[in-house]
Amino acid sequence: MRNKFAVIGLGIFGNSIARTLAERGAEVLAIDNDEDHVEAIKDEVAYAVSLDATDIRALEAQNIQDMEAVIVAIGEDFEALLITTANLQELNVKRVITRASNAQQRRILEKMGVQEILSPEGEVGKTVAERLLQPSIRTFLPLPDNYEIVEINAPRNIANRSVAKISLREKYNLNLITIKRFFEEIQDGKPTQVEHIIGVPKAETIIYPSDILLLIGKKQDVKRFIEINR
Repeated sequence: MRNKFAVIGLGIFGNSIARTLAERGAEVLAIDNDEDHVEAIKDEVAYAVSLDATDIRALEAQNIQDMEAVIVAIGEDFEALLITTANLQELNVKRVITRASNAQQRRILEKMGVQEILSPEGEVGKTVAERLLQPSIRTFLPLPDNYEIVEINAPRNIANRSVAKISLREKYNLNLITIKRFFEEIQDGKPTQVEHIIGVPKAETIIYPSDILLLIGKKQDVKRFIEINR
């Protein structure tokens, strides 16, 4: 079931996510209640279906609960977006990612318990797709010539090893820019995990399991590093 996603709502934002996922080799189920939107993307994805996503039985008939993640990208009808999101929660979809067009919508979704909320004004479809395909990537910045700067959770297999022993440059053609690390501090009388930059890592710097690495390199080298060490 890895790399099996559904995108509900095929406007500009949802269409961009669905196409990018498909281009990267994911199996994509594209859903919209507008047949023209479905027709426009049907040749680009594995499956394209016209249905009303507020109908929980229609979603269940598509085996939506088997998806690795479902992205609700409905843009104009917030009521439909809420009902669709609630349906996915009721079907116990493993990962539900929902669009919010403004701060008020975000607050409502947060109260529903939605953990991942997208703001199209601050998110590009390709960025969202990258995060879905590589869950350990927290953020990334595409650069010319297929390079990118990525912020990733420290892969499991490099935890508790020094920067020198990992051999990022020699083995993976990657450069480590810095490390984000969490420290426990007392704030308002309570212990709180606070994120700090530890500066330019040295050869003897140890990578902790909870560290966040900021790397620069080619997209394929980042992908290889994550896959080998996760």
